[in-house]
Amino acid sequence: MEVLVFLVPLALALGLVGLGGFLWSLKSGQYDDLEGAAWRAIADDEPAHPSDKT
Repeated sequence: MEVLVFLVPLALALGLVGLGGFLWSLKSGQYDDLEGAAWRAIADDEPAHPSDKT
């Protein structure tokens, strides 16, 4: 039972660190454009090269 004296504050501290990281990511704009990255990943930037079968 003595270990709870260390584990409870450690769990609370880790939870606060996680919450702080999440709030920081919100402030820095990580979730502003949720669909843009998905469309950029599948967009064709370069035209397809025809294969030379001659």
